[in-house]
Amino acid sequence: MAIESDKLRERLDRATAHLDPPYAVVDLTAYDANAAALADRAAGKPIRLASKSVRSRDLIGRALNRPGWQGVMAFTLPEAIWLVRAGLSDDVLVAYPSADRAALTELAADPTLAAAITLMIDGTGQLDFVDAVRAPGQRAELRLCLDLDASWRPLRGVHVGVRRSPVHSARAAGALAATVAGRAGFRLVGLMSYEAQIAGLGDAPPGRTLLAGAIRLAQRGSYRELLARRGAAVAAVREHADLEFVNGGGTGSVAATSADPAVTEVTAGSGLYGPTLFDAYRAWRPTPAAFFACAVVRRPTPELATVLGGGWIASGQAADSRLPRPWLPAGLKLVGTEGAGEVQTPLSGAAAATLRVGDRVWFRHAKAGELCERVNELHLVEGDAVVATVPTYRGEGKAFL
Repeated sequence: MAIESDKLRERLDRATAHLDPPYAVVDLTAYDANAAALADRAAGKPIRLASKSVRSRDLIGRALNRPGWQGVMAFTLPEAIWLVRAGLSDDVLVAYPSADRAALTELAADPTLAAAITLMIDGTGQLDFVDAVRAPGQRAELRLCLDLDASWRPLRGVHVGVRRSPVHSARAAGALAATVAGRAGFRLVGLMSYEAQIAGLGDAPPGRTLLAGAIRLAQRGSYRELLARRGAAVAAVREHADLEFVNGGGTGSVAATSADPAVTEVTAGSGLYGPTLFDAYRAWRPTPAAFFACAVVRRPTPELATVLGGGWIASGQAADSRLPRPWLPAGLKLVGTEGAGEVQTPLSGAAAATLRVGDRVWFRHAKAGELCERVNELHLVEGDAVVATVPTYRGEGKAFL
């Protein structure tokens, strides 16, 4: 392992010797290997690419050109419109409901966009909002996907998972589908359920054996419950709508979700970059493919090396798991009293004593696409060379949140 880490560091250093940190790179060999591994785990069901986890049109297109990948799950409607107009995909599912009047007006006025983009709903309020923007008789028919809440509620007052849709039961899903069927200007074409407590929660947190056991127990119970409830919900919805797809899962549950007979496609994206949050999974761990480099600028003691910047913190609950991780050279760690700082990050560990001013330290982000909110471009590395430099969404002047 140490030899492999040394080789990776040497390769990345050689490839980017002409660049001044901070900058971000994607190792294309690892990226492609992750794409292939995810497709294998999907066992023949298509993977819809979660664009928020990549945030670079070039790299989104690279994955979509591979076998097993089909369609995009965008995180906002303006992003979906941008991707369709750019010719990247003609099948874009917006993962979250939209209240963007300008984007809805643009969608409703363009039959090509309306045929390519599917809006997410979980109640009649979203239908009313769309109708207020553009009345049914004055717009193209809009495609809809019903968001089925996938959280596990084993006991009254116990909620395991994220808080998304109010539609939890098969009966509620069927009732909403019946309502959509009775509304002019809409067509229900899909159902989605994201089991975050399985797909987005690692079951092997390092050094926390008891917690790991509790997570695995909860995940097994949640999976069994969702398998039955999702199947019943799909059946209830199909009484009122001709569903084109049933979407589920994420990087951490591709194989398990694909095994659900009610699911026709799975979603993944983070596994392409392999951020640190996925180091805590037993079933499959992606190969780290995305890194950012910071330069050593001072040596406060013989045992410490300090890099400029480095505080690229991930969203979510405030915890150590959201901090970037110094990855190369191996053996570095953050200083507990300072963490990853806005303007400087001191590092300790055996490797710190070997670093000189000007040396690069390679970090991994805790999450995937959020790395791209810090840089305008990604340097794509093959072997020991940068073979292309491509813009991120930010580099193209696009901010979708």
